[in-house]
Amino acid sequence: MRYSLKNPLAYINSNIVGFANILELCREYQVNNFIYASSSSVYGGNQLLPFKEEHSVDHPISLYAATKKSNEVMAHTYSHLYKIPSTGLRFFTVYGPWGRPDMAPMIFTKSILAGKPISIFNYGKMMRDFTYIDDIVEGILKCGYKQASIDEKFNRLLPNPAKSFAPYRIFNIGNSKPIELLTFIELLEQALGMKSKKEFKSIQQGDVESTFADTSKIEDWVGYFPKTSIEDGVRNFVKWYKDYYKE
Repeated sequence: MRYSLKNPLAYINSNIVGFANILELCREYQVNNFIYASSSSVYGGNQLLPFKEEHSVDHPISLYAATKKSNEVMAHTYSHLYKIPSTGLRFFTVYGPWGRPDMAPMIFTKSILAGKPISIFNYGKMMRDFTYIDDIVEGILKCGYKQASIDEKFNRLLPNPAKSFAPYRIFNIGNSKPIELLTFIELLEQALGMKSKKEFKSIQQGDVESTFADTSKIEDWVGYFPKTSIEDGVRNFVKWYKDYYKE
């Protein structure tokens, strides 16, 4: 999200132009089950928790979030025009082995091991629905066996944003157990056996204070239930990190 403040065109080229290319390929090759990654960031300025798919996503607070909402709208259009079953999954703070180097768990772990301070924004008053990568993958695979379908009871006078008259669905995919960022850091410290040096800073532009996924829709749809506790997930991540980077 934060890099979109520095290089917005990279997000336009990837998340808008790139996504449009994917949709065109889906149309050309008559893909019968298109699944794509959206993001919890689409909820933007919403403060009603937990986030539900029926909630408005009309107030994004970062360009990244705006491009992810655009993906959902673009996918709906192709679902309607070309009957492409499309499922958008709104990921909630994914972490675990093989994570991106620019994401907080990787940055925090690297800095703690090096004895360098970590930046903690909004003075630590952040809540995140950390979701372990294995649980995310399981949800994706389950959706791979069930196409999005038309909602035969869809009410055009009171439209539900998560369903449609087209073969189109939107689901949250998270852990549904948000914790404070400082708690996540404490779990990292325990797993690493080291204390962190903290630098508390004000909230960054584009950041949301809290995320919390209501996953009842995807539970009903494909039987998705996250299995990995935050304690086990952090320990697994730290073990992988030490093995991979030879720490």
